[in-house]
Amino acid sequence: MRASEGGPGQFGNTPGGGRHWLEFQIVFEGAGLFHGEVTNAGLRCPETVKWICCQLGAREHYAIPRALFRLGSLERLLIDAWVPPSSFLARVCRGRSKLGERFHSELRDVRVNAFNSSLILFEMLARARGLRGWAKIVARNSWFQRKVVSALTSLAAGAPAKAADFRLQTSDSPVLLSYSYTALDPFRYAKAHGWKTLLVQIDPGPEEEAIVAEETARVPDLAAGWQPAPPEYWASWREECKLADRVVVNSEWSREGLIRGGIPGEKLSVIPLAYEAPEITGQESDLARERSYPKRFTAARPMRVLFLGQINLRKGIARLLAAARILRDEPVEFWMVGPMQIANASAIGDAGRVKWFGPATREQAAQYYRNADVFILPTLSDGFAITQLEAQAYGLPVIASKFCGTAVESGVDGIILEEPTAACIAAAVRDCIADTDRLQKLAAASRVRDRFTIEALAYRLQGLGTTL
Repeated sequence: MRASEGGPGQFGNTPGGGRHWLEFQIVFEGAGLFHGEVTNAGLRCPETVKWICCQLGAREHYAIPRALFRLGSLERLLIDAWVPPSSFLARVCRGRSKLGERFHSELRDVRVNAFNSSLILFEMLARARGLRGWAKIVARNSWFQRKVVSALTSLAAGAPAKAADFRLQTSDSPVLLSYSYTALDPFRYAKAHGWKTLLVQIDPGPEEEAIVAEETARVPDLAAGWQPAPPEYWASWREECKLADRVVVNSEWSREGLIRGGIPGEKLSVIPLAYEAPEITGQESDLARERSYPKRFTAARPMRVLFLGQINLRKGIARLLAAARILRDEPVEFWMVGPMQIANASAIGDAGRVKWFGPATREQAAQYYRNADVFILPTLSDGFAITQLEAQAYGLPVIASKFCGTAVESGVDGIILEEPTAACIAAAVRDCIADTDRLQKLAAASRVRDRFTIEALAYRLQGLGTTL
């Protein structure tokens, strides 16, 4: 069944469906976003709003289109790449490229417009022309927007039957959802056709850039040629914000940053990210297992602190490496997993305590989560940082800064750093080393909370859609 032909209208038929609906109703009624009702037959969906989702990349494992699909509200997904496992491209990419991961089985029956061939051509031409850094980012964003508008135009003017079907789908002013920095041209198309627009802002905008610029000036030896975005990048973004009927941010931290950057507060809605742990059929998931720690950590069995993500200054890596030097005599290892975006890291990081693993596939990332003892996120700024939820799904205590989405309850399932300084990071890590009983309690309480489920995301989006 395709999403636009119905799909599940209640969550009772979905994994985890039927849980905690009264709690969700209270939350959404309190926020003025809930327009459904609870009946003896289950939860009745809010007033139906149809959505067209534009997405460059596999952001948050396709959480937003999956959420809308579960409500039966996703009319179409326009995406740069879509690679079903049975496709020729998947076979070619297997073991060679992350492009082979660009698919989600839950969305296999959704109407999808993907631009696989054009994306491959773009990447080849970009390499031939030596495009890199901001020049490539801006070019890719522009390419994607052109493809989206071209696809929408073709759908509306294509073969009569298909064009009529598309016009029927979009006759009730759907909401076109797109992510920041790739939304300008699609929003112009949407507004010209009387549609509503929702911008999903992935970060705190120019305020975040200012934070990174300050950190770059503080540790220039690690900066790896960091450059601010070109002026036209921010000019296009501001136009996106003007065309958006509403701007969704994923944290209060992002909301505050956008307000400081000049975006009206009344235009902003906070909807946190969602994470759903993958199900393992026929066997007990490693996610459910209880963690065990030694009575004390030693040089032979050090505490394994995992950082997983982009290894750059924005993520607080300079402070984390400084903390590792402070802790050089402690029984601790720092596992650094992700693409390297800083310079001289190996020379600056303590060779014996810091281990570099490079980028990881999803399967490899899962293995790091399983084998680590603590997850750390000393970020200077993040729109949310979904790795917090991923770590919690594996029962990992999380040490996180407060400059991102609030997923950790300090002292319950992790530790919140008052400031992401080397001294604060080192103190938090040292506390975990010294008290393994406390670490065990933090691990036992670490899990993905109900407010971060796909179900919660779906109803927040649908409730918001009815107010546009």
